Parts: sequence; C-alpha cells; structure tokens
Amino acid sequence: MNNTYLILLLTAFLISSLWGQAPSFGSRQDKGLIESKEINEASGIDASRKNKNVLWIHNDSGDSPRIFAINSEGKHLGFYKIKGITNRDWEDIAVGPGPEENTDYIYIADIGDNLAQYNTKYIYRIPEPVVSSNQNPVNTTIKDVDVIKYKYPDGQRDAETILIDPLTKDIFIISKRENKVRVYLAAYPQQLNTIIMLRYVATLPLTNIVGGDISNDGSEILLKNYDSVYYWERNLKQKISETLTKNNYYTLPYKREVQGEAICWSFDSKGYYTLSEKVKKVKPHLYFYSRIDSK
Repeated sequence: MNNTYLILLLTAFLISSLWGQAPSFGSRQDKGLIESKEINEASGIDASRKNKNVLWIHNDSGDSPRIFAINSEGKHLGFYKIKGITNRDWEDIAVGPGPEENTDYIYIADIGDNLAQYNTKYIYRIPEPVVSSNQNPVNTTIKDVDVIKYKYPDGQRDAETILIDPLTKDIFIISKRENKVRVYLAAYPQQLNTIIMLRYVATLPLTNIVGGDISNDGSEILLKNYDSVYYWERNLKQKISETLTKNNYYTLPYKREVQGEAICWSFDSKGYYTLSEKVKKVKPHLYFYSRIDSK
C-alpha cells in the first residue's frame, strides 16, 4: 500500500470523524389514518416525553386554541383546549424542558405571518398532561399557560418552525420565506412580563422551512420544507447555531405529501414522523421513517 493511498484513507477518516455521516432510515411506513376528522389542517407534531406512544398535534389558523393527542397509529386520544389564548396562526409545536425541573412542557408557536404584518408573535407554554396511549378520548381544558411574547430584531417575519434545545432550554425560531432562512434565539429563561427581542444567530442555505425538531438527547436536528427533510448531527458541546452552520447536513428519505408541514422525532429517536394537512379528498395519514442503523 503506497503512501499516497494511506494519506487519502487517513484524510477520509478524519473528515468522517469531524463531520459525521448521514444515518440510515428506511422508506415511508403508513402508520394509519388520522382518526379525528377535526385534525384537518395539521401544522405541527411532536412526540410526548412522558407518555409512551403519544403524539401532540395542532391545527393551523382558524381553529380554536386546542391541541390533540393521538397515539402512534393515529388513534384519537383527546382534545385539550387551552384557556385564555387564541389561535391566530399556530404553525409548530415542541415538547421539552422548561422552568420547573423534572417537568415536561408543550410549546405552541403562534408565529405564522403570511403578510408580515404582526409586530408581536407568541409562544404558549403548558405543562404536558398525562395521557395513556389507549385511553378513551377526552375533552378537557388546560388553564395553566405561560405566554412568551417576542419581536424580531430585523423586521416582521413569517415562520413555521420552533425548536427547543433540551440541554439549555433555549428556544429557536426559523423563518420560512427567505431564499436563505434565518435562525433566531430566545435564550433561557424567557421573560413573561415583557416582549422579548429575539437574537439573530444564523443563516441557512435553505428556503420554505415549515417544521423541525431536536431529538430528546439534543444530538440530532431535523428540518423540513415541502420537498425534503434535512438532518444535522450535533456535538453536545456545540450551540445549536454552531451545529446548523458548521456541521454538514444531509437529506433524509421523504416522500412528498400534499401540504406536508409537520415533522418530529420519535421519543427514542428511532425514526421520525411526518404529517400533512387534509387537502380536498386526500385525508391525513401518520407516516414514519424508521432508523436502520443503530444510534
């Protein structure tokens, strides 16, 4: 084996070690039709941290201020109305840590703004309810809600993606419509008694980002637009903005859905779910892409 070949092998190994490589996921699995007919404009989805095989979903603008619980086969588990807030343009949902230790929270992002006309955007944070994946459907009201209000430092933006860093409790918002979307930070702790000015922390060479999620251990990031799913592996010593801008990203398997906006990791990161809105006669199905390699 000559020296040149050894150098090439060593270089390839070092690049792989530094930047990682794309994990392997299988083709799309249809987990089932979304049972509740009232989930007709699903815009966000995330997996529960405390309730096994439970997913949280919300509709886009026009619905009442409520979230839906389903199980991993699409079975309807309940309506959870949130008192004292509105659904102006809910676009994404995330589950993660918050102000109370050992408590899981649901973050609902009222951040859509198609015409860039609203100065103030809202993120609603509630303690995650207890749900069984085989319970009879419930219809209940949640009264305990935090309201996080924010503005952008560089003008109004339309956004459809919220990420919660499980390691730092920081909130990230990713804009949608720019040719190169922007990443904004609301560092923890997020104040409730004032309007937060987000910090612009990164630009990504992507457009039309409509959803995303960070794995529960903080090591993997997903973003999607209407055509593709993008993946980053994170060194846990990195900030999220560093991961998104310094690490390679990869395209994962995704079969385009009609108005598909929602994506999330499974609780154990052994795959990711996608979900679309109901469009004409196309009813929404819950889809899953299973990890092939070991994490």
